[in-house]
Amino acid sequence: MNSYSNNTKNNIQMKKQDYHTSITVDATAHEAFNCINSVTKWWTENLEGSSQKLDNEFTVRFGDVHYSKQKLVEVVPDKKVVWLVTDSKLNFIKDKKEWTNTKISFEILTQNNKTQVHFTHIGLVPEIECFDACSNAWSEYIQGSLLKLINTGKGQPTRKENKTKDKSKTVKE
Repeated sequence: MNSYSNNTKNNIQMKKQDYHTSITVDATAHEAFNCINSVTKWWTENLEGSSQKLDNEFTVRFGDVHYSKQKLVEVVPDKKVVWLVTDSKLNFIKDKKEWTNTKISFEILTQNNKTQVHFTHIGLVPEIECFDACSNAWSEYIQGSLLKLINTGKGQPTRKENKTKDKSKTVKE
C-alpha cells in the first residue's frame, strides 16, 4: 500500500515539473535584482511598458513568432520578482495561448558570498507543446544572457526589430 501511494505521489509530482534553472553569480542580491528587472538588457529589446515595480505591465515580441504580456504581481526587493503572463500568442504551436496565466518567477538567495538566481516558469511543463522550444530558449536567456549581464554588465538580448525595413516581421493581432 505504501509503495502504491508513493508511486502515485511521485507520478503527480512528475506531471507538475515546471521549467526551472539556476545561476550563481559574483554579485550582490541587489545587483542581480536590478539586472532581472532590466528586461531589455537580457531578454529582448522588443519591449513596451515597464518592468520595474509591482503592477507594472510590459509586452515582449519576437517577430511574428511570440507575443506575451506580463504583469509584475510580486516584487520583493533583492529577493523575488514574479510576472503573471496575462496574454500570449505563440504562433509556432497549436494552442497559441499556452503561456497565458503562467507565472515567471525569479528568486534571489545569497549563500557563501555568492548570489543564486532561481528561475521558474510555473506552468511551463513537459506536457505542453512549447516545453522543449521554450525551455531551451529560457536556458539560453537565463544561463547565457542574464548571467553575463549580472557578471559583466552586458547581456545578449534579442535585438530591437526595425519595423520599417521588413513589415512581414511585425506581429498581426
